[in-house]
Amino acid sequence: MSERKVLQKYYPPDFDHTKITKSKGPKSTKLPTVRLMTPFAMRCTRCGTWIPKSKKFNARKETPEGDKYLGIQKFRFYLRCPGCSGEISFMTDPKNMDYVAEAGAKRNFEPWRENHVEETDEERLRRLEAEEVEVDPMQDLEAKMHDAQEDMQVADALDEIRAANMRHLKAAEGGEVTVAPDAVDEERERQEADDAEAARLAFQKVGAAEPLEDLQSVQEVAEPAEVIPIITTSFKRTFKKKKDFGAALGLKKKTS
Repeated sequence: MSERKVLQKYYPPDFDHTKITKSKGPKSTKLPTVRLMTPFAMRCTRCGTWIPKSKKFNARKETPEGDKYLGIQKFRFYLRCPGCSGEISFMTDPKNMDYVAEAGAKRNFEPWRENHVEETDEERLRRLEAEEVEVDPMQDLEAKMHDAQEDMQVADALDEIRAANMRHLKAAEGGEVTVAPDAVDEERERQEADDAEAARLAFQKVGAAEPLEDLQSVQEVAEPAEVIPIITTSFKRTFKKKKDFGAALGLKKKTS
């Protein structure tokens, strides 16, 4: 057993290391094996086996040369179908941050991808630039208020123009120029007239009342016939006088 655990080797005195040549063998084309989980649910096109999402496989990883997206390298993975051992390949898609099934299997239907419209690189770049710009909420509010004020000014100007056009049209026809009263003004005038009429009726009722004959009758009316006494409750602390037990026993206090 000790012969197997050799720590030093014997070199003869005439050993020449320069005579040793290194020979390069053929480059290995074997792809590295990695452990991964399926990124999406798929169905084998050969045997129809359903492969669920997140199922673990030993897959071969390939790095295609020159296949990049904005400097991001793409990778291709090969795995075997558990039903028929057919080869299935899928590839990374950095543009959409997803994976693409290439051969051997078909991706299951996903409803949220049905109406998905792929955007171009320019649209994606424009959207990312717009997201990076920070929007100040106060500036946004001020801009909205400014737009609302401009809309109100434009509406007022249009109303004035319509009224002027109506007056010119009436004058051209030879009729009297009448300006349509505002509904708010009519409502205010009507409310003021109702208030004035109510006040006039109230003053008439007060004036028609009979005056009191003398001060005594006024006092009788003003003062109630029976005065109810008001009982007040005091919460002041009272001390009870102590009883003199010495007098009961016949004891007399000493006088100084």
